[in-house]
Amino acid sequence: MSNKPKSILNKTQTNTTMTDKPDATAATIKPKHIAKSATTGAPKATGATPSFDIKPNDVVPSKAIYNNPAKVLRVVSINVNGLRSAEKKGFFEWLATSDADVVCIQEARITHEQWTDKFRPDGWHTHLFPAERAGYAGTAIYSRLPFASVTDGLGFELADSQGRFITAEFDLSHHGIDEPVHIASLYLPSGSSGDDAQARKDHFLEQYRHILKAWRDANKSIIVCGDYNIVHKRIDIKNWSGNQKASGCLPHERAWLDHIYDKLGYVDTFRVVRHDADIYSWWSNRGQARAKNVGWRIDYQACSPDWRERTVGAWVYKDQWFSDHAPVIIDYQL
Repeated sequence: MSNKPKSILNKTQTNTTMTDKPDATAATIKPKHIAKSATTGAPKATGATPSFDIKPNDVVPSKAIYNNPAKVLRVVSINVNGLRSAEKKGFFEWLATSDADVVCIQEARITHEQWTDKFRPDGWHTHLFPAERAGYAGTAIYSRLPFASVTDGLGFELADSQGRFITAEFDLSHHGIDEPVHIASLYLPSGSSGDDAQARKDHFLEQYRHILKAWRDANKSIIVCGDYNIVHKRIDIKNWSGNQKASGCLPHERAWLDHIYDKLGYVDTFRVVRHDADIYSWWSNRGQARAKNVGWRIDYQACSPDWRERTVGAWVYKDQWFSDHAPVIIDYQL
């Protein structure tokens, strides 16, 4: 980028000049306190009282709630269901006020030729990995922090030809993190259209599982944001019983998540600080699913273990709708 953006991590210096070391005052509000007092608010009045019980929207605070906001990294994951569509719904206006440091986008559905300046706002480092097929899949990363490097793909055809994975490397040594930090955007395939689609999804899961293990063997510090298209536990879906044979809730898919969390050691950092039910990240466009909060939590930030103790806040933003998914926002103490 020609303009050097200022990072929310330190609003008084440019990204290229941040050299201050972490200090003893970097402590922030403890995770349990945030989850209890700053995550939910009263529902907005809508006139008539609905006949169903709606969970209040999360109130996403600014980073000013922390004792030292400069020591907090805010990471957002969002499936936009097409950047061009999301732009028309005010996504970039929200982005400017979100306090986000890194935003991982799935299903960008845009080519490099279509990715004009209005999709690359000033003050952000950006990278797009489109699918070979126009108007399909694709991932992107927007960052207030400069990239040390960016890598497209996972090394197998299904991921790489459809732009389903990118990872950005960051140098956070000025925050006392000596190892490179990687933040990735993942768009896992859906299997809902039939047996062939489910077979492709299962193939992706198997290939990706080996890569995840290799990263753990190498002790790689990583946050993998994404639309995983899988619910994990009963708490993560409204209609558990009715979806046991549906793609995204199949036993072997949920067992795959068990494996990466319980065996490989990755952490669902949202659940580190949020244990409440009825909080979802995707809703069908049919049957008033959104209004009735009949949803699925399928968007995760799956992190290497070093990020567990750094997790200090987590929210799902629903005050505006940019797609059938909602932004999943997690704060990490640096």
